[in-house]
Amino acid sequence: MTRRRNRSTSIVLSGAALALALIAATPSAAAPAAEVVSVDPARLSGLPAFIDGVMAQQIATREVAGAVVTVVSGGKVLFTKGYGYADIDRKIPVDGEKTLFRPGSVSKLFTWTALMQQVEKGRVKLDEDINTYLDFKIPATQSKPILVRDLFTHTPGFEDRGGITVQSTADFVPLDTFMKTNIPARVREPGVESSYSNYGSAIAGYIVQRVSGEAFPDYVDRHIFAPLGMTSATFREPLTGARAQNMALGYELKDGRYVAKPFELYANIMPAGSASATGPDMARFMLAHLADGKLGDARILKPETMKQMRETLHKNTPGLPGIAYGYLVTRESGPRLIGHGGNTADFHSSLILAPEADFGFFISTTGGQGSYGARTELQNAIIGRVFPESPAARWTGTSTPPVGAYRTNRRTYSDPPRPEFDIQVTAAGPHALTLESRGNKTYWEQIGPQLYEQVTTAREGGPFEKLAFYGPESDRKMSFSSQPHVLYRVVK
Repeated sequence: MTRRRNRSTSIVLSGAALALALIAATPSAAAPAAEVVSVDPARLSGLPAFIDGVMAQQIATREVAGAVVTVVSGGKVLFTKGYGYADIDRKIPVDGEKTLFRPGSVSKLFTWTALMQQVEKGRVKLDEDINTYLDFKIPATQSKPILVRDLFTHTPGFEDRGGITVQSTADFVPLDTFMKTNIPARVREPGVESSYSNYGSAIAGYIVQRVSGEAFPDYVDRHIFAPLGMTSATFREPLTGARAQNMALGYELKDGRYVAKPFELYANIMPAGSASATGPDMARFMLAHLADGKLGDARILKPETMKQMRETLHKNTPGLPGIAYGYLVTRESGPRLIGHGGNTADFHSSLILAPEADFGFFISTTGGQGSYGARTELQNAIIGRVFPESPAARWTGTSTPPVGAYRTNRRTYSDPPRPEFDIQVTAAGPHALTLESRGNKTYWEQIGPQLYEQVTTAREGGPFEKLAFYGPESDRKMSFSSQPHVLYRVVK
């Protein structure tokens, strides 16, 4: 579940937060031809010790109470390891094999997989109006219908609303009830620009439930988790039995100490991110994807479908990575990286795959507020270690600095705007910018006419965050390379 937090804050804090409409809409932007990328054996063999070092630092300085990291390579699990505590008060350490974490919106990858299974069966068509598969109607307040493919790319055109979590099981409602009574306003034409939508993702899961005739959690159990041997994974809440006993606790930092929080409840919008899983569960899912849908004797999707899911389906701007079939593109080449981030209130997760290198990893952290940024820092540290890159060449041509205040397109439009969350862009010389949000600043240098790269001299190997400005002056937009799922618009 991607938590409703202002994305501009995390970008300014970390410069590469995961957790971006075409200028001229196009039906598809296919991925470049696949390349085979070798992983440096020395970098791979030293990766466990490298991650140990990063985690030791994060536990000491970044408010990480507990974490799990699992890495797969060459069709095998390289390692799965727990860090810190699953239960601080009872001194129960995280067990890399048994402790469950909340993947948050990484859970959506299971939902997209389930929906593509229905596409394979011919029960769902990508270019069909989603109302065809629903037992209620999304209001026709825009001139075009929302297509199934728009759900994958977060382009249905919905506003973003809260109310996705509840305080107790007494507040649970069936998935169909939630879908029918919480339809967000349609604020733009579908297929135009990506703006992250938990509701749209939940609609994808509800379509699976409708066309398969199976309740969504039952369907995922039978057609994804069970075939892949993901024995602890579940979308159901609350947890029971061994799952409940092995669940890591969420925490907040109060007066300098960790205080345990109750198990979070997202079942009302289940397909968008209510899963719980262990590191080994996530490893098996990654292995199946990297093997084009097959793990052992089980096959969850055809090879051609798995390859299709990696193709870029939509970009907010041609100059930066976009969105595949539910997978966010992290890097276009060298190798191509796809995956998804996920944040609940208490857990912060990321799954990254490099299909051309047969490599992937999953991480999840819990703790204080700092554990949110720690997740992203660990993700980037692993990418920079295994697939290092160099900063781009600086550009010295003539251009007008795109200064101003920029506001995310992912928000509740029916509520008053929150200017305190806007990103202020200021010129810092002829070829540099400063971005500021809520007192936090980052510095960017120009690498193209309307393209900038964040200056991060302390981190060798990257990844290096890119920032693009595009569109006419009357509707100037800004996108980050790490956020293909949203964009920012200059405030008039």
